[in-house]
Amino acid sequence: MSRFIRNFGRIRLGRSDLENHVIDELLAGRLGRRDFLRHGARVGLSLSVMAGALKYAGFDPIGSAMAQGGTPGGTIRIALIAPPGKIDPVTVADQYGLLVLQQVGDFLVLDGPDLTLKPMLATEWSPNEDGTVWTFKLRDDVKFHDGRTMTADDVVASIERLADPANGSNALSAFKGVLSKGGTKKVDDHTVAFHLDAPNGNFPYYLSSDNYNAIIVPADYSGDFEAEMNGTGPFKLEKYTPKVGATFVKNPDYWGGAPKLDRIEMSFYADQQPQVLALLGGQVDVIQQVTVQGSQSLFNNPAVKILELRSNAHRQIHMKCQSGPFADKRVRQAMALTLDRPRLIQGLFRGMADIGNDSPFAPVFPSTDPTVEQRAKNIEKAKQLMADAGTSGFDTTFTTMQIQELPALASLIKNAAAEIGINVSLKIEDPGAYYGDAVPGKSDWLDSEFGMTDYGHRGIPNVFLTAPLKSDGTWNAANFQNVEYDKLVETYVAALDLDAQKDAAGKIQRLLLDETPIIFPYFYNWLTATAPNVSGVQPTAMGQLFLKDATVG
Repeated sequence: MSRFIRNFGRIRLGRSDLENHVIDELLAGRLGRRDFLRHGARVGLSLSVMAGALKYAGFDPIGSAMAQGGTPGGTIRIALIAPPGKIDPVTVADQYGLLVLQQVGDFLVLDGPDLTLKPMLATEWSPNEDGTVWTFKLRDDVKFHDGRTMTADDVVASIERLADPANGSNALSAFKGVLSKGGTKKVDDHTVAFHLDAPNGNFPYYLSSDNYNAIIVPADYSGDFEAEMNGTGPFKLEKYTPKVGATFVKNPDYWGGAPKLDRIEMSFYADQQPQVLALLGGQVDVIQQVTVQGSQSLFNNPAVKILELRSNAHRQIHMKCQSGPFADKRVRQAMALTLDRPRLIQGLFRGMADIGNDSPFAPVFPSTDPTVEQRAKNIEKAKQLMADAGTSGFDTTFTTMQIQELPALASLIKNAAAEIGINVSLKIEDPGAYYGDAVPGKSDWLDSEFGMTDYGHRGIPNVFLTAPLKSDGTWNAANFQNVEYDKLVETYVAALDLDAQKDAAGKIQRLLLDETPIIFPYFYNWLTATAPNVSGVQPTAMGQLFLKDATVG
């Protein structure tokens, strides 16, 4: 016992109070192995310390990755939807452009498929006492594709570029209220400190692969990324042709070791069906993302492997809260009660999704409060709520876009609304017309009184809690204004330990069930399809494909 105590003492020695709190939660049985790894990584515990703590808690230590099959060398061919805009680390805003970006660039931190953070260009990170300053240590052996060594100057310039409103960065949706221009400071050549706008217990996720704009590029980057794509990633650009495709070759000097593949060939497509035919016909080896709607021939097919990841990617059905027929929350509640969520999941996703409960807290988030009662279809109660609100029904237009299962879901929503007297006209647009300029007054997405959009996967719910729901949220299509909610979100975001996060999460979940500015019907699984001879492909539910260890053959 004395040896155990001595060794355990060594594990705790030099750890911060917050780090030791996470270790104590593991030893007390309040954190399982997976949640311990997630929260230990978030607060900066090293892999060796976490492995030691797991061992003494009676869990298997962190194992090494299993060896991948296949023969090194060769080319992997990937099918994806054509990126709609320029490939630029500052402005890329779609999952297709991010897949291109991610082959040539690295992040400070990697958010894995299990939402556990792992070192990438940063080797370690830690907060100050209240979570207002996070300090990151950088690798000293990283080179850009042009041969220059990466230093703190490159990291500072890359993140400052994203935090500057003048650059119109897509990352501002995450950084707003979290990290402002001037907050990223060099400590020394391999140390950077991030001085935040407010305490934030999950800040490392903002610099991880979750924030797909946050690859590190040279400090003197001045635009035209498509010309060279000079990053630190495992593959180098060979050729990029907009709307057609891209080719990459392996980076033999990659800090993480040279990739097994020699080349990547990406082919861009207009929609899903030609990608499916290309995979079945042997023209491609991987489809970045497949959906149940339109890819039925791939399922239960021995010629195809489906890689499935549980995620928090979802659809948001917003209802304007300040004016119009949905201004009364009882009408919004009634609309939410018309949906048969288990049936939606079975019909649209073959069951490969989690039921949503009208808040951003998906079941995969460890801070989600599972004791909150699940909302279920109840037409009788919905009709009573409509009567209590003084209406027997009304006409409205439901606006959404023509991607994946959204048109099918829109038709189901129209039918469900009719059961309580709401007559819905559908307006289904191409994504460009739907999003417009993505600012109020110039966007059918943000201006429609009743509409639906898609949100991709994240490692933490912070962006989902702020951008579409806070009173000053960048994408507040529901015009939801609630002071109590805003304060609860600030409390959740600032919380450094899991117990405090769960407490705030439960209150947020119950408040949103009552107010119902947005319906979250489900959180769907991410599906990637490959040929049977492909191995080592690691997708994320963000749309990335990590291919350093991939092989074909």
